[in-house]
Amino acid sequence: MSPNTITLDPAVKFQTMDGFGAAITGSTCYNLMKMKKEDRTTFLKETFSDKEGMGMSYIRIAIGCSDFSLSEYTCWDTPGIENFGLQSEEKDYIIPVLKEILAINPNLKIIGSPWTSPRWMKVNNLTELKAYNSWTGGQLNPAHYQNYGTYFVKWLQAMAAQGIKVEAITPQNEPLNKGNSASLYMTWEEQKAFVKQALGPQLRAAGLQTKIYAFDHNYNYDNIASQNDYPVNIYKDQEAASYFAGAAYHNYGGNKSELLDIHQQRPDKELIFTETSIGTWNDGRNLSTRLMEDMQEVALGTVNNWSRAVIVWNLMLDTEKGPNREGGCQTCYGAVDINSANYKTITRNSHYYIIGHLSSVVKPGATRIGASGYAADGLQYSAFQNADGSYAVVLLNNSNENRAITLNDSKNHFSYQVPAKSVVSYRWTSK
Repeated sequence: MSPNTITLDPAVKFQTMDGFGAAITGSTCYNLMKMKKEDRTTFLKETFSDKEGMGMSYIRIAIGCSDFSLSEYTCWDTPGIENFGLQSEEKDYIIPVLKEILAINPNLKIIGSPWTSPRWMKVNNLTELKAYNSWTGGQLNPAHYQNYGTYFVKWLQAMAAQGIKVEAITPQNEPLNKGNSASLYMTWEEQKAFVKQALGPQLRAAGLQTKIYAFDHNYNYDNIASQNDYPVNIYKDQEAASYFAGAAYHNYGGNKSELLDIHQQRPDKELIFTETSIGTWNDGRNLSTRLMEDMQEVALGTVNNWSRAVIVWNLMLDTEKGPNREGGCQTCYGAVDINSANYKTITRNSHYYIIGHLSSVVKPGATRIGASGYAADGLQYSAFQNADGSYAVVLLNNSNENRAITLNDSKNHFSYQVPAKSVVSYRWTSK
């Protein structure tokens, strides 16, 4: 066998893969609904179809508004349970798009995250407990833990009534972020108390199997020392831990090695990666640079550190980086960008391709397996066995040289010339 051989070892098993995809924000849905129906269907099939496209398999949606919504809102902006309800953005844009996607890929997984609680549940801090009528910042009033638990249950039930099953939730998007156009500060102590006392028991009482993932923020815990190892601190409380499937991470600060560190501390808990964005700050439209870096840091970087899912931020923005909100990200690009002059011409950016490389060959339920052998500068890869027995390898060659490689599964082997500065995905069935 060639010295350039990478040998797969299915006996060495790592995590089960849940899926790969992007966020279907209000802005994404607005842009999609501005397209002609046939153009939208073509794009959604290319993106989500397992047979005709890349088979994206896991998406993220906001519970209420995000910083990529058409306005600030929650589904319960006035006290009184009779005032709970899905809002116009959800009814006119998000739910119709989700239904179209689910018709293309009925096995799609969905995770939901709130950017803010209803404002009437907020206080300025936990010492003064003064009413805090702002979309941005504030903290959840412990007196409203049960109400907020009810909010999640009602939202999950309202989505289910529309035929939309939500696989998982996080209690709060970016809980250590006090800025943005909508946010809520939530320490690990608060998240533990809220889930243990209200959210976890209420989901169980309602018969909901929805997974809860802790944290949903950066590898470096926004440099707040008391919040380091945020999910692990929650897990130390056995009762609280029983409600959490695992933890979710973003990469706007810190290093992906944090995933490995958290896994080693609590190998019984899952890890998923739920947000990263491209934009003006990281030369986001430079495909040649971003494809290499994002494949290395996000796609393969998270998966090789035990992440079961990789979800990037907005699937589709327009050429004006929007629609966006004041105070939110106004410098972001989407995984794809659509020309707002015609809502037809689409530019596909690095995040579209890194997810596509994974989702096209690694199917939900696949297991990451051992792979070793050929090592060279700029070469990075991950290997999988799908539930149907087929093998998949996603390989990055971030060097300036072509690399001749051989992939060997012990029964079969084949060789391939991997071009310089490229990503290649493989899937085959061993006979």
